[in-house]
Amino acid sequence: MDNNADGTITCDVLVVGGGPAGSTVATLMQRRGLKVLQLEKDHHPRFHIGESLLPANMPILDELGVMDEVRGIGMLKLGADFPEDGDNYRTYHFARSLGKTPPFAFQVKREDYDQILFRNAQRNGVDAREGVKVDKVEIQPDRSCHAFATAENGEKLAIRARYLVDASGRDTLLGNALKLKVKNQQHQSAAIFAHFKNVTRRPGEEAGNISIYRFDYGWSWFIPLSDGLMSIGCVCFPEYLKQRKGRTGEFLLETLKLMPGAVERMAEAEIVGEVRVTGNYSYTCSRMSGPGYIMVGDAFAFVDPVFSSGVYLAMHSGKHAAALVDAILKNPQQEFALQQDFEKRIRRGVRVFSWFIYRFNSPVMRSLFASPRNVLKVEQGVISMLAGDVFDSGPVMRRLHLFKAIYAATGLAQLRRWWADLRERRKQSATQFTGGNTPVDPL
Repeated sequence: MDNNADGTITCDVLVVGGGPAGSTVATLMQRRGLKVLQLEKDHHPRFHIGESLLPANMPILDELGVMDEVRGIGMLKLGADFPEDGDNYRTYHFARSLGKTPPFAFQVKREDYDQILFRNAQRNGVDAREGVKVDKVEIQPDRSCHAFATAENGEKLAIRARYLVDASGRDTLLGNALKLKVKNQQHQSAAIFAHFKNVTRRPGEEAGNISIYRFDYGWSWFIPLSDGLMSIGCVCFPEYLKQRKGRTGEFLLETLKLMPGAVERMAEAEIVGEVRVTGNYSYTCSRMSGPGYIMVGDAFAFVDPVFSSGVYLAMHSGKHAAALVDAILKNPQQEFALQQDFEKRIRRGVRVFSWFIYRFNSPVMRSLFASPRNVLKVEQGVISMLAGDVFDSGPVMRRLHLFKAIYAATGLAQLRRWWADLRERRKQSATQFTGGNTPVDPL
């Protein structure tokens, strides 16, 4: 980085945030010859939820050059299983997807995974700094960015960048500053989660698969990690989670007992570390770009994690944002058109996942997932969605449209149950949740 006589740091691009989105966009922009400053408020390794990757992540890991490192910390994930009647389950194997996504992914501890990506950015020449919190950003009339930050030793930093990438995650730096962040009106939930030891895993090669369970007030994830731990969390209606009244650990265990199949796997389970609670799970920003800036990953939107889409959407948006910013800096007059194309693409992927997520716990979706039929390869289209193939594959999109038609027809056949579920979802979306123990609960 260059320092002016007044001490101001100058760069081509300032990236705020050191998570998967930030490290992906920073690395790929630096490779394009841009001078990138990346600022992360915490120090790696730091805890983060969202430990399940998708097969669509794998080509990005190859492009970044970190596949072997991630393989070294990861638990091989060949599919996802969902409940049937009783304690039975059905596994959706990624190898059956229609598209070109790899037949595998990994489960990772995010503190290790995020550190790998951040150190890789540094190895690629990014001036990536930890323990530096961005306090304020100002977009100038010429579209450059002036930013002000504070290092952990109290030092004040002034930065001047030609462009700003907001990868601040659920801190939503620009979303809050520009009042763009909007609570999702169609879906709202809160989550309670922890790591456990001595949880029974699936047999054989399916030991690394994610398991999803449902109960009347939400759903639960079981994510096996390579060190023998199991990440377990319950995403709940806010109204339900409010009942815990300080009994966080006990409440999590009591909730898991509501799910046939889940409770049997926890006969000898023990909680390891802190039980965490977070609310305001679903939000989006009314726009993701403007003159001189772009948002990527959770800085723009976060949806319920039932299909493990968060890390993939973050890294996918980071990858494409790198090309976007490079093109804009070379041809500033094309900024608006390039941003519109980028935003249209990212919103399309978010929309595909969101449609399934909003309806996941409905009686109709339960019946379709429990008893899939591969007529016209519709089931394989859904598996492709689970693998992250939600952007460019025409065959996959056609199957997903057909699945929506099947969902609508099944809903009409179960109209009373469908309407009751819709009313309950709308009620929960309007419910405010407070009392989490993470720093991002207030919306």
